[in-house]
Amino acid sequence: MNAVIDATTLAYLVTPDGAAPIDPSTGEKVSKAKDRIEHLITQLDREKTTLIVPTPALSEVLVLAQDAGPAMLDRISRSSRIRVAHFDTRAAVEVAAMTREALRHGDKFAGSESPWQKVKVDRQIIAIARVNSASTIYSDDKNLAKFAERIGLTVIPLRALPLPEAPEPDLFTDLEK
Repeated sequence: MNAVIDATTLAYLVTPDGAAPIDPSTGEKVSKAKDRIEHLITQLDREKTTLIVPTPALSEVLVLAQDAGPAMLDRISRSSRIRVAHFDTRAAVEVAAMTREALRHGDKFAGSESPWQKVKVDRQIIAIARVNSASTIYSDDKNLAKFAERIGLTVIPLRALPLPEAPEPDLFTDLEK
């Protein structure tokens, strides 16, 4: 099975202290973003799911990573469960089909409120997901989520990711404090 992670979620691996998205149910920032992402990667590894990082999302995250970019790329390249997927010819055909469909309906933005350049990048990410047979995308981007859901992808925001379970306290837990 394949899943895609976009820049809004991947960013918390490299900028864990960054501004987390707001959980609409609480009005508060999503807590422990990095813990949630690392737990997700552990779960996906256990399930033998490949986590796909589209190159447009990778580019956005490398900007955030700054000098930590090379180390992040090294970590990604050494992982057997994380794979960078390129915007290639098949993905370009998918984007063209999505854009033609939007134009046929009279709105090249397909209802998105984002600037045209962002719409094009979102479509590239969704096209990469589609040609890599992904069933899920991890994202907090509302406009990207609309595109993804329209083609049948399940969208999971950061706030919906579970936290790792706390270890069971044992007889010596209090002694370690």
